Amino acid sequence: MRKYITLLLFCFCVIGSSAQIKIKTGIEVLKSSNFKCLEGKRVGLITNPTGVDNNMVSDIDILAAAPNVNLVALFGPEHGVRGNAHAGDAVSDEKDPATNIPVYSLYGKTRKATPEMLKDIDVLVYDIQDIGCRSFTYISTMGLAMEAAAENGKEFIVLDRPNPLGGLKVEGNLVEDDCISFVSQFKIPYIYGLTCGELATMLNEEGMLKNGVKCKLTVIKMKGWKRKMDYVKTGLQWIPSSPHVPHTHSPFFYPISGIVGEFGYYSIGVGYTIPFEMFGAPWIKADELANAMNALNLPGVIFRPIYAKPFYSVFSGKQIEGVQIHITDVQKAPLSPINFLFLQEAARLYPEHKLFEKADKGRYNMFDIVCGSKHIREAFSKRHRWADIEAYWNKDVKEFKNKSKKCHLY
Repeated sequence: MRKYITLLLFCFCVIGSSAQIKIKTGIEVLKSSNFKCLEGKRVGLITNPTGVDNNMVSDIDILAAAPNVNLVALFGPEHGVRGNAHAGDAVSDEKDPATNIPVYSLYGKTRKATPEMLKDIDVLVYDIQDIGCRSFTYISTMGLAMEAAAENGKEFIVLDRPNPLGGLKVEGNLVEDDCISFVSQFKIPYIYGLTCGELATMLNEEGMLKNGVKCKLTVIKMKGWKRKMDYVKTGLQWIPSSPHVPHTHSPFFYPISGIVGEFGYYSIGVGYTIPFEMFGAPWIKADELANAMNALNLPGVIFRPIYAKPFYSVFSGKQIEGVQIHITDVQKAPLSPINFLFLQEAARLYPEHKLFEKADKGRYNMFDIVCGSKHIREAFSKRHRWADIEAYWNKDVKEFKNKSKKCHLY
């Protein structure tokens, strides 16, 4: 038995180490240049635990140790520079215990760097792994930091990283004026198909920052990344970009159920072991819902009956039934429409539990700003039919794809 266990452990180690990293992220390229673009400048770094090199060493520690880099300030987005703040919790000003460098919060009293925060730096460096969905707040932090850099005469450098969904998939309408918020900061689709460096280029070149300001922008491009690559195909290790985005495949699921999750009316797996990978409720019949969802014949996705008892959050400690979502081809699968197709089938099967007749109306505004339009809720809530909003949800996709091509770096 001991030999068998030893063999299993050996096999696990071999398999676990066999994946090869196929790309160099921006921080790797910056290292290979010996940080030339930062020499002689006072550097402020916007990052979090996802800002690491290919050996999982934090950008903070890399830049702090580089003899020709003067790292003088850190800026913390949601969750903080070291990931020590829970989702939605304010991030406080402090000193980084490992380097003793001041940390300024961009997720507390202010979400945009102030002149006082920037007075002792020459260049802001941004390195955070995004997940390719506009309601994830890191791209809002990036855009506001670019505005602050422009307004205060500071350089802005983006250390580029992959879009985990690849660079081909675009879904959702553009954000409308009355839905601009920190979860929909810019007029881009829900899934926008750009790396953070490409998005920064677009915000800068297309006058999408406040008052049309432009910063002195440099993007340190990746090497080896292709638009058809989702995150799994990069060979990179995944660091949770937030506590409920824990795995390499997690970004695939966030846009599938995150819109539904805004109401807290259904479990989407947050509080269970598969965050964003399921839909469930006490009134659902697992087999019935799985059959209904599979009958839609959606490409690249399969729905499996599931029985669960969430440990916390929605329906904590209660037995629920529902479906687990399995993606077989992320490029073929329609991601964000699954939110509405699930609500459609759930309303048809369980009409006494229709979302917009039972859910907390106080969450309507959050639903609207995540969708980027009040029209989505107003039209869908009449009959709970995806067909009633499909054209509106897709109306800006083609134009955005064409417009954004000029900002492609890969």
